[in-house]
Amino acid sequence: MLPAVTGRALAELGRTEGGPDTLALLVRDQDTRRLLTLRAVLDAVDGADDTLCPPRARARMREDWALLVAADGGGTEPAQGTPGPPHSASTARRSPARDRLLHPLIGPWAGRCLRGLDPGAGPPDEERARELARDLAHFGAVAAVAAARAGISFTVRLTARDGVLALPSLGALHTAESGDAVVEVVHRRGRLTVRQRGAQDVVVHPENGIGAWSGSLAWTPAYALPGLVPGAAPMPLDDLDPYRTARGGRRHRTMSGPATLDEPERKRWAQAWAGTAGALALGGESRLVEAVTLLRCLVPLAAPPGTATGEGGGGSCSATRREAFGALLSSTPPTATVFAATLVHELNHAKLAALGEMVVLHQADAGERYFAPWRPDPRPYDGLLQGAYAHLALADHHQRCALAAVRPADREAAWALHARYLTQVGAALPALVGSPRLTAVGRRFVDAMVATHQRLAAQPAPRGHMVRAQAYVEAARTLWTQRHASPLSPAE
Repeated sequence: MLPAVTGRALAELGRTEGGPDTLALLVRDQDTRRLLTLRAVLDAVDGADDTLCPPRARARMREDWALLVAADGGGTEPAQGTPGPPHSASTARRSPARDRLLHPLIGPWAGRCLRGLDPGAGPPDEERARELARDLAHFGAVAAVAAARAGISFTVRLTARDGVLALPSLGALHTAESGDAVVEVVHRRGRLTVRQRGAQDVVVHPENGIGAWSGSLAWTPAYALPGLVPGAAPMPLDDLDPYRTARGGRRHRTMSGPATLDEPERKRWAQAWAGTAGALALGGESRLVEAVTLLRCLVPLAAPPGTATGEGGGGSCSATRREAFGALLSSTPPTATVFAATLVHELNHAKLAALGEMVVLHQADAGERYFAPWRPDPRPYDGLLQGAYAHLALADHHQRCALAAVRPADREAAWALHARYLTQVGAALPALVGSPRLTAVGRRFVDAMVATHQRLAAQPAPRGHMVRAQAYVEAARTLWTQRHASPLSPAE
């Protein structure tokens, strides 16, 4: 049963905050939904047309599931029907199977499988069946990793995609064949032996936590940054998972694609990450707790289009994905201060998205469009709410940083950012508050945002910063009106 949102949790989230209990509520709900999604994939495989998902593919899924059950430390698989997930999402013990199934990037994989198995997507064709077969084959790699982490001996045949066999949390093997190829993986006594046609065996030694080492040049180990705070688990910096970014979907014009990091880029990530906890704490201890609780992996992106790369290069981009709760996608952070703000921004997007799956905040028509000072394009109501919420969190973060800053330059920079974000949110709030499509829960949530905005405004930035921020927003409004306003546009 999915957990319910308490009044206290709603109030905390409306303030862009979240105590330990509230953050744990979001995590439990998302974990439960992840396991239910996996169950839906298994059900869809069982009911799929044979031309789309042949019997041998269904049998293989059940074999992989049996290996996951073994990695979970026991349990029995139902004799008929679709097996359920190993242990419930509320179980405190995190077995290797649960670690793999609850990893953020399993979400995009499951979403692709469900779309490929959807009977409403039209009659099966050869291309759709081929892509689905490749997606389903990835489940074997997930099961193999969980079993290896659990110390179970096994022999499985996995499928490398486009010359790469990805083993999540361990690494990736570049196969001798450039296309899709069958690879045998054997686990005995704490080591993996990977066998393929036309190449020598590759022996891989899994390490505790993230990564695995091998003497073979064909093997690339998974990489992780140290825990954000002492005692925290290492943070995966995943540039190997085939589902780390959307495959074949549309991407915003400012977003880049996935990056495969070289050693200098990894060092730049490590340098920024080393100071991120301190930079977050300047914006309040709760921001640091938020990051430790919600963030499960980082996915590196290339520098955004039209910007320089490397140390000192300008421009950055970041994102979260609703189906990959706990993952944050980002280009290489230039500094810890910038990355701390990125975490505040993106994790508050993730919080609101998770809340929106638990309660209905509004019933606005997706066709209505509004002015958002942080975007040149008209935004739907939900997009306006998401943007205002993340920017309100940034306004709070930068105000706290300004008040805590020792160096005058740092203080002035933080005040400038605070003033801009606060003014932008102030321009969006009338449309959010004035919507008749808010539910009762949504009204309470937006009212909490308004109260937070008023609290921040009661301690304003120096006047010069506020004047410049107001001029910026008015210029953005004028330009937006010239481009998009029409008699059919909704009132702002």
